[in-house]
Amino acid sequence: MPRDVKESFSPGPGPGPAPAALAAKVRTLAPSMTRSMQRVAEAVAHDPAGCAALTVTGLAERTGTSEATVVRTARLLGYPGYRGLRLALAGLAAQQQSGRAPALTTDIAVDDSLADVVAKLAHDERQTLADTAAGLDTAALDAAVTAAAAARRVDVYGVGASGLVAQDLVQKLLRIGLTAHAHSDTHLAVTNAVQLRAGDVAVAITHSGSTGDVIEPLRVAFERGATTVAITGRPASAVTQYADHVLTTSSARESELRPAAMSSRTGQLLVVDCLFVGVAQRTYERAGPALAASYEALAHRHR
Repeated sequence: MPRDVKESFSPGPGPGPAPAALAAKVRTLAPSMTRSMQRVAEAVAHDPAGCAALTVTGLAERTGTSEATVVRTARLLGYPGYRGLRLALAGLAAQQQSGRAPALTTDIAVDDSLADVVAKLAHDERQTLADTAAGLDTAALDAAVTAAAAARRVDVYGVGASGLVAQDLVQKLLRIGLTAHAHSDTHLAVTNAVQLRAGDVAVAITHSGSTGDVIEPLRVAFERGATTVAITGRPASAVTQYADHVLTTSSARESELRPAAMSSRTGQLLVVDCLFVGVAQRTYERAGPALAASYEALAHRHR
């Protein structure tokens, strides 16, 4: 029986993300918002203290939007309404006042010294990791780990920089005794996906969530009954329609000298490492000896 395509992502009920996770949530979801909602999100991200002091009407006036847009933005960010968002903004503002704000911008100029480049990139990498960790759905991660640990076979799809991350995941899984394959060629990915079935796992890695070469094999795997996982920076993107479990990475900030592939890859690698370690824990009776055997097999090459 064909499986139903999932609805677009929408936050579940609950009090909303903690103040520490709010900034990460804004950065992750802003690219998928309407322009008016983006103005609200950008305002709360740039000035949490000022926005926390505003009523819903005041924030709507400040951003040139409507009260309904402010409420919709709050709900998309995971809060039941504007009151929840306002409380989180007050908490975030208090945290920022008590801590040290980053002294460096992530924009790299053509004439920056290499020392400045190192410092700025290191700052941005730390921010990407922190944002990804804060926004990662651990329930979805747990479900993905459970499926992969019991899988007959794991296929991973990714192209470009995401293809490198796909290869990294497969190499890790192979070393703990799982059958895994990385596919960057769409034809091979689709023809292999046709062979998948219930009990298999397919993982799609795409920061934009709209890469057709990755979505197509995931769709085929989904229709064949495999458990599907999407690792993406866009939780409302097309790839999530065919994903049983969505693992969201930080939304990368682009600049002319630093394409999104660099920082998005950092978040993807963190998620991949979390997935791998979880699987190794669940399968340690098999994974432990497999790791030891792989180290022993290569030991002579490191003497």
